[in-house]
Amino acid sequence: MGSKSLTFRVTRQKPELVRPAKSTPRECKLLSDIDDQEGLRFQVPVIQFYRSDDDHLHSRRDPVKVIREAIAKALVFYYPFAGRLRECAGRKLVVDCTGEGVMFIEADAEVTLEQFGEELQPPFPCLEELLYDVPESAGVLHCPLLLIQVTRLRCGGFIFAVRLNHTMADGTGLVQFMNAVGEIARGASTPSVLPVWQRERLNARDPPRVACIHHEYDEVPDTKGTIIPLDDMVHRSFFFGPAEVSALRKSIPLDISRKCTTFEVLTAYLWRCRTIALQPEPNEEVRMICVINARSKFDPPLPQGYYGNGFALPAALTTAGELCKRPLGYALELVTKAKGDVTEDYMNSVADLMVIKGRPHFTVVRTYLVSDVTRIGFNEVDFGWGRPEYGGPAKGGVGAIPGLLSFYITVTNKNGEKGIVVPICLPGFAMDRFVRELEKLLSNNHHSIIDGSTFVRSAL
Repeated sequence: MGSKSLTFRVTRQKPELVRPAKSTPRECKLLSDIDDQEGLRFQVPVIQFYRSDDDHLHSRRDPVKVIREAIAKALVFYYPFAGRLRECAGRKLVVDCTGEGVMFIEADAEVTLEQFGEELQPPFPCLEELLYDVPESAGVLHCPLLLIQVTRLRCGGFIFAVRLNHTMADGTGLVQFMNAVGEIARGASTPSVLPVWQRERLNARDPPRVACIHHEYDEVPDTKGTIIPLDDMVHRSFFFGPAEVSALRKSIPLDISRKCTTFEVLTAYLWRCRTIALQPEPNEEVRMICVINARSKFDPPLPQGYYGNGFALPAALTTAGELCKRPLGYALELVTKAKGDVTEDYMNSVADLMVIKGRPHFTVVRTYLVSDVTRIGFNEVDFGWGRPEYGGPAKGGVGAIPGLLSFYITVTNKNGEKGIVVPICLPGFAMDRFVRELEKLLSNNHHSIIDGSTFVRSAL
């Protein structure tokens, strides 16, 4: 049986609230104006798969008990996560540090890790059972800021799944919290990296002034219904190892290829193929938005323990006709320039824009957004059972508009080859064309990618 058609029973205990192990400050803390934007008001699902540990010391440990206790201790340091979000004047979000706790679910699944198949990558079967959506828990306001489910497997392994309110933290911040839980689970009394709030560093200036161009927040009317429809959505993952990336680079002039990162090459390639697949009118504008970590762009840089949202969303902009008919190097130059736009001034300008324009959502019409999480460290989080077999986003296409966002995730395929897996979510008609475009470019460079992909129809 293929892992994507795998079904199994999960028995969950009643959801509970895990509070900080000690009393914590009762206060209100403002989110930054980078945290506080409409496009981050959603829940992000992450999943980690762990093997059983044959070491006799750990084999008798219950991962549910160990992790639940470690969460309570970690929340003493990360106590804002145990609070609830409220809105004040101007839709400004504030964390009411009530100490109510994060939602926690204990579960057991009638399945082994091996049954998920040789290659663990999204989309995962029965995800809704491994990260249960507790009714009335997923709101942005007045709801738990984290939902965590630990599911024991029949083989002795377990799955750690977490849902994060994205306004509270980005991927870097979430991994920092997960590492704190892991260190405490392994016996530490204090996390090696202490959390830093300092959200005021990413607030708007007084008076606010938008000093940069932000095509990512352009107001674009959806006059032709070109936002991706919800029906007949297909989820599929594509693996890019060294051979695939090398094949892509062969389609780019050598002088350009030498100056570009793998992220830039892959992003330009996927943007172009996806646009061809969706077939917008040639004169219509299309955008590629890249999630760029801006922590190091500040002077001084944001401190190591900063766990708020510290990224920008610069946009590359062109028409569909230009993108599709010109060589890949054209898209590559647009992506590279957009990445280079991010500076401290740019971040200040974004914060100012949020205040001036009422915290708008980033542009979604004819937009593709990519987030590279390969260096964040999901695949290194250790709760005492070693590193995960897979660690990272639970699926692509998350957010208010399904299909808009893809993650770049570190994986090792069944041949032991390290690479990047990219979950793509598209309507069925577009996915077929997307696959043909991928094959066309790679086959021109004597390589096939489709053997490394997985396929499943969405339940949407």
